[in-house]
Amino acid sequence: MSEQFAETEHRVTPFELFFDLVFVFGFTEVTTLLREDPTWHGLGRGMLALTVLWWAWAAYAWLTNELDANRGPVLAAMLVSTGAMFLAALAVPGAFGDDRFLFAVSFVVVLGMWVVLYALAARGTPDLLGAILRTAPWAVTGGILVLAGAFVGSQARPWLWLLAVIAGFVGPLLTRVDGWRVHPAHFAERHGLIIIIAVGESLVAIGLSARTTGLGAAVIFAVLLGLVIAASMWLAYFDFVAVSLQQLLVRRQGAERVRLARDAYSYLHLPMIVGIVVSAFALRVAVEHPHARLHTVPAVALCLGSTVYLLGYVGLQLRVVHGLTFGRPAAALAFAAILPAVLHVPALAALALCAAVWCALHTWELIGWREVRAVRRAGGVLEDDLRRVQTSARAETR
Repeated sequence: MSEQFAETEHRVTPFELFFDLVFVFGFTEVTTLLREDPTWHGLGRGMLALTVLWWAWAAYAWLTNELDANRGPVLAAMLVSTGAMFLAALAVPGAFGDDRFLFAVSFVVVLGMWVVLYALAARGTPDLLGAILRTAPWAVTGGILVLAGAFVGSQARPWLWLLAVIAGFVGPLLTRVDGWRVHPAHFAERHGLIIIIAVGESLVAIGLSARTTGLGAAVIFAVLLGLVIAASMWLAYFDFVAVSLQQLLVRRQGAERVRLARDAYSYLHLPMIVGIVVSAFALRVAVEHPHARLHTVPAVALCLGSTVYLLGYVGLQLRVVHGLTFGRPAAALAFAAILPAVLHVPALAALALCAAVWCALHTWELIGWREVRAVRRAGGVLEDDLRRVQTSARAETR
């Protein structure tokens, strides 16, 4: 199957989009889990479930970046993985309860198909096969721990899931990167699409909540504020980061490119997905009860979602240029600072506060970064952009 490797840049295929929709459905089901158990324990379990889903998606993003998923036996195997993932997504709300066996078995099938596909595909490429063999034990260990969690008591189950995440998702950081390969355009496009699909699914969740509540004036206003927040997350990614990060990935070669792809996409995109999903949960609650005050967990989720989302960009800045600009770290702190007010005002006012912080951030960036944006659109890259922004910010403070 080594001839199926894509040796040149290729676009994301319709099947990959179909595959991603199944995962995003799983992300949406995490909001259902949180909605059904809006407690601190529920929030913790939701974040574990979301991280496990992202771990599987990131693994397949690397696989399809290297392998043509439209070829005969590969397509059949990917369809099996898609079916198993859909069952796992359906089981997410009950993954720590009655549906734990369905989720665990389906997830193990997803991981097993990933290992088998990658190993078979790499038979004619010794360096890639070596990379797979170094990573497979971590994935297998993580899958076994998730499966074991289905057989233990409810108190121990989250701890086994946490160990599974450490082994399967964090563990590969301890292995060498030689042997892995990255096609920058496809890899960047795939991650950009999962971000925009996740934002779109959050809008679907908000809309469904509005329909079941009734389209009164308060609900309509809440929906519009939710749209502002979701659109802000979209703008924060696609206006400044997406193209520049891809260009930066193109400039890197060999192991340096692989490490950047791993860190910037597989790991630092996770906070963005977490922020989108947690915000979607809070927005659902706020739209359903716009005149009521948010309970503690939804209120924290409303602020925490945007904070964590922006922290993904903070981590990206630190990874790329080892420094920070002003706007996004300040906005992350501002979302935390408005939490006391969010806890004591009606949900509609809480949404307005959150939307106001986002609008302030975008105003700052649209004005302060206009020159940098022009350079970037002419072909600049993210690390150069960020250094220009840092230089400009230092000049303004003098």
